[in-house]
Amino acid sequence: MINLQINSTDLRLLLPEVIFLEADNFSQAKEMSKQARSEAQQWQTYLNYLAFFGFEKWFSERMPKQVIRRCSNTMDIITHLNIGDFKVCLIPTESLLDEVVNIPQNAISTSDLSAHFYVIVEVLEEQEQVIIQGFLRYDQLINYCTQMNSVSLHEYYQIPLSLFDNEPNHLLFYSDLLTPSSIPLPSGVSQTKTSQQLIGYVKETTTKLSRWLENFFEEGWLALDTLINAQDNFALSTRNTEVSVRRAKLIDLGMQLGNQTFALLVNITEASDDKLSLLIQLHPTSGERFLPPNLKLNLLSKAGKTLQEVQSRSQDNYIQLKPFKGEQGKRFRIEISLEDVQHGEDFEL
Repeated sequence: MINLQINSTDLRLLLPEVIFLEADNFSQAKEMSKQARSEAQQWQTYLNYLAFFGFEKWFSERMPKQVIRRCSNTMDIITHLNIGDFKVCLIPTESLLDEVVNIPQNAISTSDLSAHFYVIVEVLEEQEQVIIQGFLRYDQLINYCTQMNSVSLHEYYQIPLSLFDNEPNHLLFYSDLLTPSSIPLPSGVSQTKTSQQLIGYVKETTTKLSRWLENFFEEGWLALDTLINAQDNFALSTRNTEVSVRRAKLIDLGMQLGNQTFALLVNITEASDDKLSLLIQLHPTSGERFLPPNLKLNLLSKAGKTLQEVQSRSQDNYIQLKPFKGEQGKRFRIEISLEDVQHGEDFEL
């Protein structure tokens, strides 16, 4: 007797929900893509429209009484639509070979762009087909990001494909039996905020420094020996510091900087006045001797007021904030930025 074991990924490949596109779909998509400014944007717009036409056909055939409306606030790599009062975010893709789905942070964190459902739509242009590969509810997505501390430094969340429900018919049941209020979305979040501030809305990841004194450390904060061993030609300057605990975290400002990483070093000690004393530095890594010029290291209050700012020069091998103290429970934020790229870390003493 032959025992066949088929996992969810195999089922997805064996039993896809295939929709065949019409010639008119391609002509409309090509016409709409001409409005994009660059060649890359034209291609993505083209895929977005094919994904929308395919999904609309699939859904309308099964739920003919539901009204589908395409929204005008479509982002570069995703497209939005409404099914009744539900908000749906389509994520067009040409390939799922790496089993990872990239979702823009703004599509999760802002009231205008978040959705009740996130649907993966694979577009096979040459085969003139669209495949509904799966979907994920907003509450399930947020729950995963919270459990995994899933904060991306490239303005995208990378979500495993296995997390998505690969039975599209379940989406039909949800849209018919649930109400939008059963899947609460964020509200009142300004789109002018930076992507890293929006991450804080999705999940408040605050590093509690007083716990470091008890040898409790959040994920990502490394002992200096571990960090030094992981880097080539890497050395941290800690002159003029008397610390009881030191930890460092690798910070990646993204592809705009060639994926160059930096080390954020935090020194903490108990001061004689029952306050905690801190020294914060930023260092280059990966064999780099100097920081890029004009790299900023800022200290912000809980309310967002800038308390300190230091900026690197042409040959600074590290920069640091002036040492400061605070009482336990006090919150602050450290921001690292270069031109339009920014990363933030929230702390509590």
